[in-house]
Amino acid sequence: MQEIAIALITGDNKRVDALTVQALEQGFSANTVMDDGLISGMAIVGIKFRDNIIFVPEVLISARAMKAGMAHIEPILSEAGIEPIGTVIMGTVKGDLHDIGKNLVSMMMEGAGFEVVDLGINNSVEAYLEAMETEGPDILGMSALLTTTMPYMKVVIDTMVEQGIRDDYIVLVGGAPLNEEFGKAIGADAYCRDAAVAVETAKEWVGRKHNAAKA
Repeated sequence: MQEIAIALITGDNKRVDALTVQALEQGFSANTVMDDGLISGMAIVGIKFRDNIIFVPEVLISARAMKAGMAHIEPILSEAGIEPIGTVIMGTVKGDLHDIGKNLVSMMMEGAGFEVVDLGINNSVEAYLEAMETEGPDILGMSALLTTTMPYMKVVIDTMVEQGIRDDYIVLVGGAPLNEEFGKAIGADAYCRDAAVAVETAKEWVGRKHNAAKA
């Protein structure tokens, strides 16, 4: 498992692919390979990214390696009916065509064990609402890179309030022009300054949600 993690951290997707197949053939469970190999490696990538040891290009390369391994793991987990730790809808808001940050968050979320439904760019209120109704996610993640499009996040949240569904979802927002104060002002549950923080925040909020459901 350590070899898989190291190969993922260095972004060697061919080695991750080969080692994942080898581990499964040797009898390691899909969960073990995913948790102790792939997710363990991606967690270190997240820490390095958070601490500015590596940057976006390196994370994207590691994410590609993660996908190479998960291509062998996902069919096994799906067949066994194993659930992800949570489902996230991700999308850039209406009027905004930027997606690098959103894509990075999506990859990191998948690397942490979330199922991610990526709506892409330029999403209207209706697009978000339809996806929430169809997918039944735990989290709605909205991204904006322009100061002119970030107010649209409030439009989405206000519409959720009007329809009485706001409390059914965890709402996380992010993007270069945003800050924590803005996140609070529009009624989001949390502002995430980067992809690593988004993963940590998502885990924390989903954990709270699941604990509350059990209580």
